[in-house]
Amino acid sequence: MNTLLNILILIPLLGFLTSLFAPKRNEVIISRIAFFSVGIQLAGIFFFTGYWLLNGYPTLNINDIVLFSSLDYVFFIDFSFDKITVVYSLVGAMLTFLVTIYSRYYMHREASYKRFFSTILFFYLGYTIAVFAGNFETLFIGWEILGICSFLLIAFYRDRYFPVKNAIKVFSVYRIGDVGLILAMWMSHHLWHTNITFIQLDTYELYHEAFETESWIGVFISMALLLTAAAKSAQLPFSSWLPRAMEGPTPSSAIFYGSLSVHLGVFLLMRTFPFWEQQFSVRVVIGLLGLSTSIIASLIARVQSSVKTQIAYASIAQIGIMFIELAAGFENLALFHFTGNAFLRTYQLLVSPSSVSYLIREQFFNFKPRRQTIEDSFPKKIEYTIYMWSVKEWNLDAFIYRFLWKPLKVAGKQLRFLSVKQLFYYFIPAYTIGLIILYFQDNILKEVHDYLAASFGIIGFIGVLKSFSERKDPRMAWVLIVMTHFWISLAISFNEHFKYTENLMYISGIIIAGIVGYFCIRRLRRFETNLDMNRFHGHAYEHPKIALVFLISSLALAGFPITSTFIGEDLIFSHIHETQFVLAFITSMCFIINGLALIRMYARIFLGPHEKTYHETPYRSS
Repeated sequence: MNTLLNILILIPLLGFLTSLFAPKRNEVIISRIAFFSVGIQLAGIFFFTGYWLLNGYPTLNINDIVLFSSLDYVFFIDFSFDKITVVYSLVGAMLTFLVTIYSRYYMHREASYKRFFSTILFFYLGYTIAVFAGNFETLFIGWEILGICSFLLIAFYRDRYFPVKNAIKVFSVYRIGDVGLILAMWMSHHLWHTNITFIQLDTYELYHEAFETESWIGVFISMALLLTAAAKSAQLPFSSWLPRAMEGPTPSSAIFYGSLSVHLGVFLLMRTFPFWEQQFSVRVVIGLLGLSTSIIASLIARVQSSVKTQIAYASIAQIGIMFIELAAGFENLALFHFTGNAFLRTYQLLVSPSSVSYLIREQFFNFKPRRQTIEDSFPKKIEYTIYMWSVKEWNLDAFIYRFLWKPLKVAGKQLRFLSVKQLFYYFIPAYTIGLIILYFQDNILKEVHDYLAASFGIIGFIGVLKSFSERKDPRMAWVLIVMTHFWISLAISFNEHFKYTENLMYISGIIIAGIVGYFCIRRLRRFETNLDMNRFHGHAYEHPKIALVFLISSLALAGFPITSTFIGEDLIFSHIHETQFVLAFITSMCFIINGLALIRMYARIFLGPHEKTYHETPYRSS
């Protein structure tokens, strides 16, 4: 069984790699690669599920890929297979298979035909890793792949303004979810002193003794997981990102935001259900969050003029009901609900263009007066107030910007006096002093030593704030991001047991990606005189190779699972003590804002309408 399970996971990877070498203009070969790779896996999942049921449907767990090991830490890839995996994998394979058939004709003669199918296969690879994951580390690999695929698919029409702008918005919400998963992994390291698997979460005795003495740890982990699930499944207050994600092609909207990706928050709560089911306060919070989201999303959906926005908020409302079902303990009902909602929303989004055309004609020949609704029984002032709030989508988008991103930008703009030369004049000597202090740390008073890690972490946080708000010089923003990683590495080095080899694993990927990305910016400056970040420049149109290399460098610098830095980030959190909340918060915020700054930099320089007037200017929206 284990061998067959490994083959099922490898099929999407082989399909994605094969698509990269397909001829760019041969639509038949490109579509058939996607069609057959997803189709083969769908048949394989059906066969494996039948074989699994005949053998008594045991819960399978594969732990045979160890990427890093030390005396007190092991980073391993773990896969599992149970009823949750069966439902999510079957639904995912069937819908992806149908959408690839649909997309073959829908995307016909599209200039970026190959890029669309390669991104879809990459998304399906991330989805497969996520639903087959047996521990948090493996889940996070799939989670990161889904995040970057989301950005690429929303910004698929990369020469238009709104698709690129909304792609950055959606990616920013995904990064908020990432911080919840990172903090949950951090605290679970200290609760069990090992990388826990999801099967071990089913063992009540494993965490019952720990909760008797430190119950707040369980609540903290559960709330971090709920933050991740709410961001991924567009629950309050993050609901506004889902309609913005509809700027991509209709097939990607159907499979990504109507059916599969948006339900992964529900999947995370299902997968960790044995952990938080005994925590009554957590279940109440999950239920109340789902209830409030369902009510508000339903009100918004009923007054929207765009059919895609209506479908998006209707899906959000149903996912809120799934949260309620999980909080009430009806896990099987939530699985069934997910299946029905996924198929329905995929169908609705795929036929939405035809439905709009039909309804436009229908309203002229068969006019029907508006039906009476429950809101008509309210006093008119209340009815109109609810209507205006719903039309404005309860200002959820403005709420996120005003209370989260704007304070960070304002704080970063206070550092506008910094320049590239000043960075080298001040930061490098300060870092050298930090290394000297680290070397002689045994001679430092304990009262002073306890504050050193947080102090150097704050310096790194100041650097990343400046990078996030930088608008003029992309070189300085890039150097600041690289230096932030060095400051974080230095800060964690003051904690015991953080070895030189572990530090090197984390920094090695940063150095290589930092050098490559910096030279990409320098090379681009030879061709383009104006290279600020006040607007979208669209340089991917004339410099696609530089854009691709810079994107890969940005992903590597952000800790995407293509370099050793991904493992290094998990190593860093395993060495942050459970009492160092300030350091854990600063480190996680640095990682999150780093990723946002990098994606924003890539989008501003290479995506959007081209700045040169001799290129055609497309519509602002798709």
